[in-house]
Amino acid sequence: MASNGTILTRVYISNAQIPIPGATVAFTQKLPDGRYTLLATRVSDESGKTAPVEVQTPDMSAGLEPGGAVPFASVDIWVEEPGFEMLRIEDVQVFPDRATIQDLELIPLPEQVSPSVRTEIVQITPQNL
Repeated sequence: MASNGTILTRVYISNAQIPIPGATVAFTQKLPDGRYTLLATRVSDESGKTAPVEVQTPDMSAGLEPGGAVPFASVDIWVEEPGFEMLRIEDVQVFPDRATIQDLELIPLPEQVSPSVRTEIVQITPQNL
């Protein structure tokens, strides 16, 4: 039986975590054939946060048996804002009946560089359950 979880993000710059308002954040999932499906797009608010996105997840009992299905859904996040490197986070785990918060630290671009030329990709490895 499937359940739902939610995911939201917080977009910021530097170790001081200064919020970046107006950043475009896309939430996607990879299909079995390798293509992506768009779940939602959001724009970060004045505090750098996005509104939650509801994600269909497997039932938590799916992870009770060794070697069984994982009890979470994997979501990829793409974020871009003019003047910053594009950032892609892969395999963020969203659990049923839980809110997942993903921090997104953007890196400023040097002057005269196109954001499409510089993209940082971060892959999150599954947790040992």
